[in-house]
Amino acid sequence: MDPSSSVWQPYTLGKLPLPHRLAMAPMTRNRANADGTPGVHATQYYAQRASLGLVITEGVQPSEDGQGYLNTPGIHTPEQIAGWKPIAEAVHDNGGYLFLQLMHAGRISHPDNTPHHRPPVAPSAISAEQDMITPTGPQKTPVPRELSTAEIRTVIDEFRRAAAGAIAAGADGVEIHAANGYLLHQFLSPNANERTDAYGGSVENRARFVIEVAQAIAQEIGGDRTGIRISPAFPLGGLDEGDTEAVRAQYRYLVEQLADLGLVYLHVHHLGDDDLLRSLRQTWPTAVLVVRYGREREQIAADIDAGLADIAPLGRFALANPDIVQRLRTGAALNEVDPSTLYGGGTSGYTDYPTLSPA
Repeated sequence: MDPSSSVWQPYTLGKLPLPHRLAMAPMTRNRANADGTPGVHATQYYAQRASLGLVITEGVQPSEDGQGYLNTPGIHTPEQIAGWKPIAEAVHDNGGYLFLQLMHAGRISHPDNTPHHRPPVAPSAISAEQDMITPTGPQKTPVPRELSTAEIRTVIDEFRRAAAGAIAAGADGVEIHAANGYLLHQFLSPNANERTDAYGGSVENRARFVIEVAQAIAQEIGGDRTGIRISPAFPLGGLDEGDTEAVRAQYRYLVEQLADLGLVYLHVHHLGDDDLLRSLRQTWPTAVLVVRYGREREQIAADIDAGLADIAPLGRFALANPDIVQRLRTGAALNEVDPSTLYGGGTSGYTDYPTLSPA
């Protein structure tokens, strides 16, 4: 990559001086322990990628109800908080900053995958009809239990306490996961949210839960430590947010409201509506991160150059190349991802991808 590329310009994210415009995107790896503590190799995995500057972790559940998949980590018990401390220290020691992505899976879950084996929770009792890997093999996600208004307030408090736990573990901030078909995204989507109370029905009501979660976390740890991820029109987890104009109306309203909270960044998992992305960029007062599926190496700086983004998070490039920053700077060839090792397992496909020089 050209040494004069916009990617190599330093950037200050809130109070964090980043050396460039790259970051590590959040990626589920399913290698946590059964009790939700990070797996034994997680410290090495994240430390290897600290040169990306901003390291956003895999989704971390804020409660037992928040777990969707097998072997995902949490941040709601003292043991889990303690388990993240050496990871934060290792990322810092290697020159990076750590944000934990707070992810409540909502209806994208199965009772067999959670510690309590209760039905999953969601805005409405509508199954996602998705295949879910469980200890006994693939099963369909069941019909979830609709959260009561009082329970919604409890979930908001779980997010708040999880954010406090992340800071107690030494993380530099958190990313609220309001994307990719999970609980907050489910509240935004009309085909998953058929509520008739203050949390459903209108654009404003469907956005209310996401806004209240963001408010609670920003009040707890500070807006300068709080980012949020959205994925307008992404049909993951069985969601259908309507036609283009419906999606634009929902997300323009949501982002306008979030913009008043002083959050440190907006992370857009972008499907391709550049007109919407451009309007969100104009509305948002701080950093915008944009990640796109299928982006090629030579396209990494494109959204920054177009004024649509400030930071370009890397997913599979970062997963398969612990030294991706060095490789991009020098023009070196990139390792390819091994799809068979993406989820679960040990060091293979996790911490053993080759680097240009010995660690």
